[in-house]
Amino acid sequence: MLTIPLLLLSCDDKKSYSELLDDEEKAVNSFLAHHTVITEVPADSIFITGPDAPYYKLDEDGNVYMQVINPGDRINNKAEKGQQIFFRFGRVDLISYQTGADDTPMGNFDNLNYKSFKFDSYDLPSTFELGFGIQMPLQYLGIDCEVNLIIKSQFGIYNEISNVIPYWYHIKYYKNKV
Repeated sequence: MLTIPLLLLSCDDKKSYSELLDDEEKAVNSFLAHHTVITEVPADSIFITGPDAPYYKLDEDGNVYMQVINPGDRINNKAEKGQQIFFRFGRVDLISYQTGADDTPMGNFDNLNYKSFKFDSYDLPSTFELGFGIQMPLQYLGIDCEVNLIIKSQFGIYNEISNVIPYWYHIKYYKNKV
């Protein structure tokens, strides 16, 4: 009688959190293997830009990588603490992408609904909900920038953290709704 529950437990197909983190790391590494990666942000915040630009590691643990498509105006259009920032985005689940699934970005590029957050105000529910990774480019670039980001689950959308899925994002930021 005692062996039946043990057999049932051994047949469980659910992965441990550690295994999910390993899968996430493999998916990110697989994606980045096809791109140049620079492990430090330039001291002068002058990034190589364009669709073939490298991905820059934005945090020490490698939770966010950024490819700068357009840096925007870094001098005259920097985000200020508490400033409302609007953005449009598309994103792709990198674990599904790695397995050959549809890579059409899902997001709000095709509708009039903007997302927004208050820059560098992480204690607000609306900002916290979106995750920390979305805001990181604005530490270095102008509000009118356009980037591609790799965001691991820990820095992603709050209610998706337990899914342990990294996403590739294409994001355009705006000072106002346009």
